[in-house]
Amino acid sequence: MGIVSCFILSFIFPKLFYISKLLLLIFSAFALLDIFILYRTKTGFLGTRQVPDKFSNGDDNEVFLRLENHYTFPVFTKIIDEIPEQFQVRDFSIEKKVKASSVIELKYKLRPTARGEYTFGKLNVFVSTLLGLVSRRFHFDNKTMVPTYPAFLQLKKYDLLAIGNNLTMYGIKKIRRIGHTMEFEQIKEYVIGDDLRTINWKATAKQRQLMVNQYQDEKSQPVYSVIDKGRMMKMPFDELSLLDYAINATLVMSNVVLKKQDKAGMFSFSKKVENIVIAEKRSSQMNLILEALYNVKTDFYESDYGRLYANIKQNIKHRSLLLLYTNFETVEALNRQLPYLKGIAKSHLLVVIFFKNTELDQLINNDAKNIQEAYDKVIAEKFSFEKRLIVNQLKKYGIHSILTTPENLTIDAINKYLEMKSRGLV
Repeated sequence: MGIVSCFILSFIFPKLFYISKLLLLIFSAFALLDIFILYRTKTGFLGTRQVPDKFSNGDDNEVFLRLENHYTFPVFTKIIDEIPEQFQVRDFSIEKKVKASSVIELKYKLRPTARGEYTFGKLNVFVSTLLGLVSRRFHFDNKTMVPTYPAFLQLKKYDLLAIGNNLTMYGIKKIRRIGHTMEFEQIKEYVIGDDLRTINWKATAKQRQLMVNQYQDEKSQPVYSVIDKGRMMKMPFDELSLLDYAINATLVMSNVVLKKQDKAGMFSFSKKVENIVIAEKRSSQMNLILEALYNVKTDFYESDYGRLYANIKQNIKHRSLLLLYTNFETVEALNRQLPYLKGIAKSHLLVVIFFKNTELDQLINNDAKNIQEAYDKVIAEKFSFEKRLIVNQLKKYGIHSILTTPENLTIDAINKYLEMKSRGLV
C-alpha cells in the first residue's frame, strides 16, 4: 500500500506544480494588464474637496467631494479623507462605483465641538478596475484649514423677522407687547396690511388718497451679553462646554436684539474684562460680535465679580439689559458674589442665566437599588434643591434669573428677552 501511495504522489505532485505555475503566470499577466490599464495615463482620476469658509461650532457642517473619472471604463473607488485630528475619526472611508467618463458628487457632515483652526490633510482616492487585482492611489487637496466659529448656522433658525409668526416652531413664545410707547416717524401712502387705526384723515383729504401715520419704537435699548469664562464654565455637556453654549446663545441673541431694533453688545470676564463690543445697532455689528466670540477662551481662574462690577459701573453709563451667562452650583457660591450682583442690578436690568445639571435629574428619577445608589440620589436631590434656592435668592433682591439646560439655553434666553420687551422693561 505504501508503494502504491508513493507512486500516486510522485505522479500527481509534478502535475500540481505545473498547474500552479501556470495559474501564477496567468494571475501575473492579469495583474500586469490591470497595472497597465490604471497607470497608462497620469490624469485618469481627479478629486476635489469643497469646504465652507468657516465651520459652525456644535452644528452639522457639510463637506462636498467631487470625483471625476477620466477613464473610459467604470472603476471602483475607496475614498479616505484625512479629516482634522480634532474629530478623532480613524476609520473614515467611502466606497463608490464611478461610471466611465463621468462625474459624481458626494457629501458628508462634520460636527465640531470646539472653536479654533481645523486642518484637513490629503484627499486620498484608491481606484481599481473590475478585475480588482491592483489599486492606484490618487491624492488631492493637501492641507486645507477651516476656522470654527460660534454657531452662526443657528442665526437663520432663530431669525425672528424671517420666521415671522412661526416662532412657536422652535419653542419661542409669541408674546403680545403691552404698555409700549411709540414715536411718530412719517406719513405715508396706505398699503394693504397697514393698521386702519393709523389713517391720517387730514392728510387723506389733502392728498385725495388714503394716508397713514407710521410709528416706530421710541428708542433702542442697549442689550449686553456678559459671558463668564471662568473654570466653572468648562463643564462639558454633549461634547460642548457650557462656555461654548453661552457663546452660541450670545451670537443668536445678538442677532435677535438687532432685528428687534435694539442695540446689541457683549463682553467676557474672568480675572479681567475682555472681548468688548460696545452695544450699537450698525450694520457691521454682527461681524464684530462674531469675531469677538471666536476669540473667547477660558483661563481656568475663578471669575472676579468685583472687577466685573467696577468695569460695568465705569463704562456702561446708560441703563441696559445685561444677560449674564454663568454657573452657580451652591447658594454659598452665589452669596460670595451677591453683593456685586446687587450693585449691578441697582443701575441695570440684570438677568443671571445658569444651568441645570441634567445628570443629577437622571439620578433623581432613577429608583435606588442599593445603599450607594440611595446615597447618590440624596446628594443629587440636595444639589438640585440648591439650584432652586439660588433662583429664590436672586428673586429676593429683584434680580431676574433663568435656570435652564444647555440645549434649551438659546430658546429660554430669547423668551426672557421677548417677555421683558413686552412688559416694557426693555
